[in-house]
Amino acid sequence: MLRLKKLLKTYKTGDEALKSIDLEVPDGQVLALIGPSGAGKSTMIRCINRLVEPTSGEVWLDDTELTKLSSGALRQERRQMGMIFQEYALVERLTVMENVLSGRLGYVGFWRSFLRKFPQSDVDEAYRLLDRVGLLSMVDKRADELSGGQRQRVGICRALIQNPKLLLVDEPTASLDPKTSRQIMRLICELCAERGLAAIINIHDVALAQMFVSRVVGLRLGALEFDGAPQELTPDVLTTIYGEEDWEATIEKVEDDEEEQVA
Repeated sequence: MLRLKKLLKTYKTGDEALKSIDLEVPDGQVLALIGPSGAGKSTMIRCINRLVEPTSGEVWLDDTELTKLSSGALRQERRQMGMIFQEYALVERLTVMENVLSGRLGYVGFWRSFLRKFPQSDVDEAYRLLDRVGLLSMVDKRADELSGGQRQRVGICRALIQNPKLLLVDEPTASLDPKTSRQIMRLICELCAERGLAAIINIHDVALAQMFVSRVVGLRLGALEFDGAPQELTPDVLTTIYGEEDWEATIEKVEDDEEEQVA
């Protein structure tokens, strides 16, 4: 389980990116994090794995308080947190297989990682993951030859080969077309269900979040404004999070999409 207790992030300018966030995410739950730009969504994800240092508060992953770990202990604990990035963060000149195996760098020694000599068990797992996401035929392709959706699938495999307890997903569909966005969201949710993984997905597309996850958390100006089921995102709630807009159209679109999927 992930637990955030009074998590606060204040920048040197005095701006409060996060305002005393309390949150629990149980094992196996996929949570969508929504809110306008500047609400603190990316900051929260990065405070969890301490890519951004919180100003105060606590972050717990099971029985380990991440906010008190030394840099060496934190490197070890980050193995338990797979990160999937908006811009994929792949090494363009490396192959698909090499990019996936880079997720195991925290588990192998320096020379093995430098020479890219990985245990056969890691290579076998990489093949299994690539097969699962439909990229088995592309293992030897360079990353810069892939489409956006294919790159994101490689990023998913790289995160999962860490064998994490938690996935932190930062805008996985921001650069993708609508069809590919649905495919990626569906894939992430399916993989989390198969592995019993908890996940926090920072996402701008409210309709996409409502379509795929069981819990939505809304941030506004660094404060937690909503925590509930997707169907509880009424026009009034969305107005509180984002401001005035015709939210009925968004809700109707989700309902239409769900009916289309059932049909």
